[in-house]
Amino acid sequence: MTITSTETLSEARRELLDSIAREFLHNSQRGRRLLAVEGETDTLAARFADELAAVLVDQGQPAVRVSLGDVDEPTLRSATVEPFRAGTLPGASDRDTVVVVDGRRLLNLSVRGIWHFSVWVLAGDELPHAAVNVIVDATDESAPKRYFYDLCKLPPSVGERR
Repeated sequence: MTITSTETLSEARRELLDSIAREFLHNSQRGRRLLAVEGETDTLAARFADELAAVLVDQGQPAVRVSLGDVDEPTLRSATVEPFRAGTLPGASDRDTVVVVDGRRLLNLSVRGIWHFSVWVLAGDELPHAAVNVIVDATDESAPKRYFYDLCKLPPSVGERR
């Protein structure tokens, strides 16, 4: 998937994306890294993943976008993770590439350990996923906000998709 431009982003959206990209790069500086973006609304998650990948590129980080839709673990591993780690995923030949993936069931317990970083995009009153690095409230798309939730109040299965 082609990385989009960040020229049309609102200032608030750009600032949030920049801060998330900096946090990710601070914690995962080198190597082949996998970043997952999921949410209740596939469209919002895909848009956020597109823009986050573009911001990473703007910051000098090689990045590739992959949009998977509804995916199961074997397909995720065979079609994306294994080729990426082997250096054969199209567009991801640089040893310091980040693959930004959106889709459904990316954060299920069986695959949660694959990701170096994960983002959940809220679009209303739904509960956030219980095991992510960053929660984004994108109800106001021009001014999304980082959302902090007391995850101790959630059962570990919140967000798990069957």
